[in-house]
Amino acid sequence: MIFDPARVWLYHELLTAVPEEMGQALERSAYSPNIKERRDYSCALFDARGRMLAQAAHIPVHLGAMPLLMRFLLHSQPWQPGDMILTNDPYSAGTHLPDWTLVAPIFWDHELAGFVANRAHHADTGGSTPGSMPLAREIYEEGLRMPPIPLMKADKIDTALWNLILANTRAPDERQGDLYAQIGANQVGIARLTALYQRNGRAEWEQRFDQLLSYSASQTRLCLQALAPGDYSFEDRLDDDGRGTKDVLIRVCATVKANGDLRFDFTGSAPQTPGGINATEAVTKAACFYVARCLCDTDLPTNEGCWEPVEVIAPPGTVVNATVPSAVAGGNVETSQRITDTLLGALAQAAPDKIPAASQGTMNNVLLGGYDPFRQRPFAYYETLAGGAGASASQDGASAVHTHMTNTRNTPIEALETAYPLRVLEYRIADKTGGSGLHQGGCGIFRVYQILCESTLTLFTDRRRRAPYGLQGGQSGKRGANYLKLGENLEAELNKGTLRCPPNSFLSIRSPGGGGWGKSKRGTISGKPRENSVKNSVK
Repeated sequence: MIFDPARVWLYHELLTAVPEEMGQALERSAYSPNIKERRDYSCALFDARGRMLAQAAHIPVHLGAMPLLMRFLLHSQPWQPGDMILTNDPYSAGTHLPDWTLVAPIFWDHELAGFVANRAHHADTGGSTPGSMPLAREIYEEGLRMPPIPLMKADKIDTALWNLILANTRAPDERQGDLYAQIGANQVGIARLTALYQRNGRAEWEQRFDQLLSYSASQTRLCLQALAPGDYSFEDRLDDDGRGTKDVLIRVCATVKANGDLRFDFTGSAPQTPGGINATEAVTKAACFYVARCLCDTDLPTNEGCWEPVEVIAPPGTVVNATVPSAVAGGNVETSQRITDTLLGALAQAAPDKIPAASQGTMNNVLLGGYDPFRQRPFAYYETLAGGAGASASQDGASAVHTHMTNTRNTPIEALETAYPLRVLEYRIADKTGGSGLHQGGCGIFRVYQILCESTLTLFTDRRRRAPYGLQGGQSGKRGANYLKLGENLEAELNKGTLRCPPNSFLSIRSPGGGGWGKSKRGTISGKPRENSVKNSVK
């Protein structure tokens, strides 16, 4: 087959349409607001060798880890038509326990011809606190852990397994509805790839797969050759692990080679911690793949070929490659963000005009659950909150957006108040929280919740002690802040932890702003945001 870049791009568009349509099916049929409103899910397509051919424009921390999961699964199952394998095990190339991944094989002429997969964040998967992201010491406290196991065989659900899963979650109706949506999404993907095989034949498509992956690998190397060769080191820190360990170090040495290869070496990073901020190897690699992809042109087809030039060294037993039974719930959401900040800080030395300042550097995880007396049912609410994006050499950072390893939306207030015993009393951009500079960092958001019934609240946030850095003379973004008013007398500030909230408690959150870029020609921004004292906003 003759190589033609225009045709390769056509192959890419046809294949990418498969996971994009899967995502639409998942979103429209999901039950929980976390999936149907926040879009906390990802879909991808793989060939029979487990190579990722295409992904939808979903969540980087999900998608970057999926190829490792496929490597793990490929020869571990006796794949048959009608199978679907379910797993959420972080130590089997997963991310954290709330992310349930469903993988289905595709057969053509009675032979294995590919796979489709989707990963969705379930708002509760058991464990010691609602939302399944407690400040745990071991993974066993974080919820139901499922190694790869057949949920479906020959198109029939294993009802015993199904009932076991639902018995271990606080909101079984939500879990059931979301699982059905995941099954339907995979069925859409199977039908769409099968239709492509019917149109052109499997043999021709397999040649196209090779061309597409080879093209992405070569173009990625070409983009990376624009970086100045050399070794570039940088370090950043997480505030704490919620269990007493503070200033958790992440250190990287980025080696840029003249041929376009990249090596990220995390030797020297902190040992895995007692608290749940540990990242698995899959999460760390996902962050590395994301950063490498961001260095390339937007019109480069995204597939596993893009990762070919990237080598990752993450020593086992560290916060970037935890070992069993370390708790890992926050590694997926918080440590992945700090890894990204550290990688970008290193590469800013190789491409000062290409790398932006640090974005908010946290997902601001809010988890709430209990029994809803108004709707007469248990509930579990989970959300990540937007913040400020870092400024770059060409423009100010965006305000009130999800950045880097998350690509979700904020839950609309109407959906949140319809589904849960919550009111949102205030929700706006947090003025003047972006770092000053030649280009201004984006601002975070400010939100105040009223919790209407007795509930268990968990906060898993960062950048409350250490601000997002500016670059090239730009100033740091403003740190985030969380404040709680529990009843008449008890008030608290909380970064990471769990509290029991009486009815009519109030939670206010100000998310961090992004760092500024370059020395300001407009003068330093003065004045305080009117929510500078988060405490005053809930009184």
